[in-house]
Amino acid sequence: MAGRQRQRQRQSRRRAAGRVLLPALLLGLCCRAAPERVRYAIPEELGRGSLVGPLARDLGLSPADLPARQLRLSAEKQYFGVSGETGNLYVSERLDREEMCGEAASCSVSFEALVQNPLNVFHVEVAIQDINDNAPRFLQDSFQLEINEFTSPGARFALGTAEDADVGSNSLQGYELEANGYFAVEVKESQDGSKFAELVLRRALDRESEQSLRLVLTGLDGGEPPRSGTAQLCINVIDANDNPPVFAQDRYRASLREDAPPGWRVLNVSASDADAGTNARITYGFGKMPAKVLRKFVVDAESGTITLQEALDFEDTRGYTLLVEARDGGGLVAHCEVEVEVLDVNDNAPEVTLTSVSSPVPEDAPAGTVVALVKVRDRDSGENGQVSCELSGEAPLSIVASSGGSYKVVTASALDREQAPEHRVAVVARDRGSPALSSRAALVLEVSDVNDNAPVFEEAAYSAYVAENNAAGAPVLRVRARDADAGANGRVSYWLAGGSAGAAPYVSVEARSGAVYAQRSFDYEQCREFAVAVRAQDGGAPARSSTATVRVFVLDRNDNAPRVLWPAAGAGAGAGAGAGAAPAAAPFEVVPRSAEAGYLVAKVVAVDADAGRNAWLSYELVQAPEPALFRVGLHSGEVRTARAVSERDAAKQRLVAVVKDHGQPALSATATLHVVLAESLQEALPELSERAAGADSPAELQFYLVLALALLSALFLLSVALAVLARVRRAGPPAVLRCLGAQRFSVAGAAFPADFCEGTLPYSYNLCVAPGRAVAEGAWLPPPPPSLAAEELLGAEPCGKRSPTSSAGAGEPPADAEAPQVCKPAQSLPLRLS
Repeated sequence: MAGRQRQRQRQSRRRAAGRVLLPALLLGLCCRAAPERVRYAIPEELGRGSLVGPLARDLGLSPADLPARQLRLSAEKQYFGVSGETGNLYVSERLDREEMCGEAASCSVSFEALVQNPLNVFHVEVAIQDINDNAPRFLQDSFQLEINEFTSPGARFALGTAEDADVGSNSLQGYELEANGYFAVEVKESQDGSKFAELVLRRALDRESEQSLRLVLTGLDGGEPPRSGTAQLCINVIDANDNPPVFAQDRYRASLREDAPPGWRVLNVSASDADAGTNARITYGFGKMPAKVLRKFVVDAESGTITLQEALDFEDTRGYTLLVEARDGGGLVAHCEVEVEVLDVNDNAPEVTLTSVSSPVPEDAPAGTVVALVKVRDRDSGENGQVSCELSGEAPLSIVASSGGSYKVVTASALDREQAPEHRVAVVARDRGSPALSSRAALVLEVSDVNDNAPVFEEAAYSAYVAENNAAGAPVLRVRARDADAGANGRVSYWLAGGSAGAAPYVSVEARSGAVYAQRSFDYEQCREFAVAVRAQDGGAPARSSTATVRVFVLDRNDNAPRVLWPAAGAGAGAGAGAGAAPAAAPFEVVPRSAEAGYLVAKVVAVDADAGRNAWLSYELVQAPEPALFRVGLHSGEVRTARAVSERDAAKQRLVAVVKDHGQPALSATATLHVVLAESLQEALPELSERAAGADSPAELQFYLVLALALLSALFLLSVALAVLARVRRAGPPAVLRCLGAQRFSVAGAAFPADFCEGTLPYSYNLCVAPGRAVAEGAWLPPPPPSLAAEELLGAEPCGKRSPTSSAGAGEPPADAEAPQVCKPAQSLPLRLS
């Protein structure tokens, strides 16, 4: 017994050491796989082959590891290269910061460094620093300015800006102007931060002393050394104008017939100027006159010819006075008057006036209703002033003469607004002159509506397709109904008037526009389609209405990730539920070591709540201690052996499979499967028991040890008491101490039940021991050593007396034949898999 206790202590120490070593190894692997970012900074325009930095050393790789780790770079454009021998990062392409990043304040190139064995990715960022390699440049090489000699000092003239492709202090900083006695340059800054030059006149110009100036404008940047760009300023001094124009006459006279056509030449005015050049160039125009006069006549700016541009009317105006001005190139002006006399001719047509119009007229008005009164007048005399009237146009109207040159327009038949909402006719008045003159006046008669038409939808049934997960309030579609009536009778309002069961809370309709909006976010998995009825009603009295059906089809989106049914995703998750909660056991599969390639280990079962391509699932094995040992069916999810199992393969295998759907973007889930390589479940029990014991924390193990010692002590005292009682009562033990079961230990079939995902082996065992051996064997102490567990599970005696074929001598009764047996009730053996 002492040897057995020492063996248990050594095993406990080994398991404790394993529990300390395993987290350390996992921490090292996690730290090694964590992504890192390496940064370098170099100036632009470095030559090819220039060293950027020791990339391998910064990544923690030694030169000896480079061949095996296969350090390489991954980028869209290879600006850099890495040496396979030293691991240093070099420039492989020309780096022009202005070409790569433009006007951005900062510029950098990011790429990834990949290493193999194991595969890892490192992010590398190289900042490209600007150098002063660009000089300021003006948009044009020279600037032409013309400034009048009368310009006052302090006047400013914008010169534009120079461009510099560099940034920061290397960009454009200021301007300088060649020394002179008249101008200076000032630097202004616009809202976007660009600097432009402004020319300032410091002293008055004198064309007689200096007709033009040529100056050099220089733009400077802030680089070291600074760069500059220049442009020429060509300034011409313009002469002042000191002589006004003079007309040949102060007053001109002309006569025109009132029927003179537009374009008729009236007369020509002329003026002269003693100045030269542009100061002597004269342009003609009208002075301030009434707009009515300006519409009648026009003057040519170059020649001074006055032309009629609108017909004259003697009865309206019998004469005009025109004010003509002559302006030279310097702005000096002279004036003259032109009197135009209008000569009368017989050119007046009758005048038609609509004195009263009753519009609109109800469409149910009776025939003979007066709708308009017309007044006719001709300003001519004699036969030229005698007028007759008639209606021109198709309409249910007629005209009736009245006294005093007045006429009445009346309805000739019933009106229908839906066929003709308005009637347009012309009232034609014609005199008796030779040739006869006539005139007409347009009469527009609107017909008012009566509510005799119901709204009509453009479609009897509407269909809308809305993708699920839409925002509440999103538009679905717009229904439209038209009413042939007008005003309130044709003003249509919309509302919901029923539909399929439960459809009303999903949508709402805007009363005025007929727009249907989603009231909530749709879920394809809950509701794939529904229908509502929309009613359109006009505003007449009494109101008329009609109904249309709107059917909404919900389109599926990939918003549900695959859900793994087997193995259950929550298995083994109970270990993190708290110190007081017992960790849930993980499911496992037993694969015999004699299994050949293609042996079915398990099947990953997953479902996806989406539809179509979003629910097409594919399976992939992403993690396995022996990648070549197992494979998973792409579409079936069956996990099979890819080769025959060998003795070198680890007894415990942890496989992680990922399940992906075909949505955009694809969603996935993972399933963890624990596999034990053993010929039978009994052979796998020691490995599983060690895993269960190793998973306990030191505090839990200490608690279990104290509890076991207390139970052993209590059982020992109970065994002693029962032994004494058995000696006293040879007739047999009391009924209350009889064995709870006389069957030997039996193991249920090795097949796992359907709910094995709970993580507990599906069989029980019965164990009977003598009171004297209870403490010594400790058969119920978890976890038992492998040798002891096998011995007690497979060789335990049944309750009651020992058989004559026990290990005692033949014919000799066993030493404890009279001792009562204590039966351990059936227990389940929980196994936890990490």
